[in-house]
Formats: sequence, C-alpha cells, structure tokens
Amino acid sequence: MTHSEYTPDELLPLSGIQHFVFCRRQWALIHVERQWQENVLTAEGRLLHKRTDDPFFTEIRKGVITARAVPIASYRLGLSGVCDVVEFTESPDGVKLPGREGLFLPMPVEYKRGHEKRDPCDEAQLCAQAMCLEEMLAVSIPAGCLYYGETRHRLAVELTAELRELVRSMAEEMHAYFRRGYTPRVKTSKACRSCSLADICLPGLQAKTIPASQYIRQQIEGA
Repeated sequence: MTHSEYTPDELLPLSGIQHFVFCRRQWALIHVERQWQENVLTAEGRLLHKRTDDPFFTEIRKGVITARAVPIASYRLGLSGVCDVVEFTESPDGVKLPGREGLFLPMPVEYKRGHEKRDPCDEAQLCAQAMCLEEMLAVSIPAGCLYYGETRHRLAVELTAELRELVRSMAEEMHAYFRRGYTPRVKTSKACRSCSLADICLPGLQAKTIPASQYIRQQIEGA
C-alpha cells in the first residue's frame, strides 16, 4: 500500500529513518513498542544536538545565513522532524527569504556524535531532511553535510537519485510496519554491542531461540 500524501496524524518521526536503516528491530522497539533506553553513546549525541537546539537563533557569517532547529515535514514521505542546522547560501537556484534581498539555496547540516559509518543511515536521515525542505520550499537541494563530533569533521553528502530512492522505500516500509504494529525478529551483528536497546532486545536470546530460563542461566554462569 502506497500513499500519494499522508495526513498530519500519520506523520512519523524523521529521525527514525536512521534507526530503521541501522536496524529495523531497533526502530520498531522505539517507535512501535515505545521503548527507549539511553546509554553513553545516546547521551553524548543528545548533548551534541542540544548545542544546535535554539529555534530562535540565526546568524550571518561570510554571506551564509544559518538557522537552527528548523521544523520540517514531508506529506509525501509521511515524515516530520527538526533540522539541526540549515544553511542558506545566495544562489540563483534558491528561494526568497522573508526580509532579505536575493535568492538563497538551503542546505541541511546534521550533527552526529561519532564518526563516519559504513552503512548509509546518517546519509539517509540527511537526505530525508533535504527532501522535506524541497517539498516545503519548492526548491531542489543537491547536497547536505554531516558533522561528526568525535572527529570534528564535516562531510559533504551528494543527494543522489539512489539515496533518495532509499529514503522513499524506507519511509514506505516504516509506515507499513507501523500500521501493522510489527516488530521484526533480531538479526545479530557487531552493532548489537553498542545498541542502547540491547537489554530490551536481548539479541542473544532472539538469535539462539532458546528458552528464556536457559538464556538467563547462561548469562549468570558466564558473568
């Protein structure tokens, strides 16, 4: 089942697309079952985002207008959220901004606590933000940026057709899971070690399909 456009009540959190690409079960535990557990990694990420969370703050530096905590939504994707930072640079391909002369092209900048990842979860979240801005402002956004707090490195990301299709397919699948109230079975990987929901997910128990009493006994004996 596909939607040409979702209603406001059907919008899912845009930030969830990163969870979904990383692990569909993690996404479902958070967004379908409403479970959450913070660890050191998520706490550091929350503090990093807090530095950009000022919706009343804008600044102009070297001709670039920076807006923080920008609310966004796409009724085509069925997603809503907040951009950490949107930078507006003067461009003939841009849009008009209230009270300012000229045209400005928006570019989302997403802040992450760690470093570049092997999977495209961060790029998908960034691309989803850009697609929301494109729908809201009727503009084409060719690129965005990811800023990693651990490396203090800013990575430019080209918003390719392949990345956009990944966002569309992930958003559609998220809505299908949400409508069904479906939580997938676990697929264990090295990422399980740092997952904040490991104690809730119990990947070892899920993967081995052994009785809970046996799993608990193994954990106690191996402690």
